[in-house]
Amino acid sequence: MKIRIIAVGGKMPDWVNAGYQEYAKRLPSDMTLELVELPLGYRGKSADPSRAIRQEGDQMLAAIGKADRVVALEVHGRNWSTAQLSEKLDGWRMSGSNISLLVGGPDGLDPRCSALADQKWSLSALTLPHPLVRVMLAEQLYRAWTILQGHPYHK
Repeated sequence: MKIRIIAVGGKMPDWVNAGYQEYAKRLPSDMTLELVELPLGYRGKSADPSRAIRQEGDQMLAAIGKADRVVALEVHGRNWSTAQLSEKLDGWRMSGSNISLLVGGPDGLDPRCSALADQKWSLSALTLPHPLVRVMLAEQLYRAWTILQGHPYHK
């Protein structure tokens, strides 16, 4: 199974790349984690934010695999405990589908991406910085996998 984190924004600080890579490399070869970075839509003084969101949405929709299960990360999504994420991960793995996790830009996801989602997941009611979300996602996916394996990391 391949899990794609499709995220708007690039040029992350070194600590973000190092944190993400640390957890991505810990996952087994049959559960790879791939980061797809999409450029931000233009947001200048006179720019229309809805145009930027649409541009980001076009890129995101193009990056989603044809048969992927789509999970949108949204503030108004469902909160999952780590144990629940582990159950979701096991179900995704058993379904044989790849997963696309969608992380929007500073103004959120394009409504078309949200509408396409099979599930909507909220990491927190807090507003989290996008760089931190990448590291948190990688770590929580690794932690969920360790639960499935009975590995002591989760304890």
